Parts: sequence; C-alpha cells; structure tokens
Amino acid sequence: MAQLEIVHPTVHASMAAARPSLDAALQKQFPGGMLKRTWEGDVLNLSGPGASGTIVLDAGRLIGRASLGPPASMMASTIEEKVGAA
Repeated sequence: MAQLEIVHPTVHASMAAARPSLDAALQKQFPGGMLKRTWEGDVLNLSGPGASGTIVLDAGRLIGRASLGPPASMMASTIEEKVGAA
C-alpha cells in the first residue's frame, strides 16, 4: 500500500474558512463523485476506489495524507497532482 503526503501553505486561518474553496477545488479536480468527501469537525475525510485519506490544517498549512491501494496506487502521481492542484 502506497502512502501519500501533500503539504500546501494556505492563507486561511481555520478549516471553516478553507472549507468552501477546498470543496470546490476538489470537486473540480475529481468530478462525477469519484472522490467522496465527508467532514468531521475540522478534518476532511476523503475516499475513492482503493484510497482513503484526510486533510487537516496545521500551522498555516493544509496537510493531506492518504493510503493508496489498488487501483489508486497505480495512479499515485496523478492523484498527488490533482489533490495538490486543489
């Protein structure tokens, strides 16, 4: 199982402030409901075919971590690119 970590600085002071733009950006990168998103407080949980992960805000950075199994592990670089762009 492949592990993925993406760290991206943000201007948002809270996840509540980041939530609308983060949701919109992920929807744009993963249209059609392929990536499921659920919020638990300030943690965004992500899941899709063979993948599960979270995005949290820590010290001015959005930190995404995911575990990728088949078939997602075969597309790790594409997933990293799309989540990073979002």
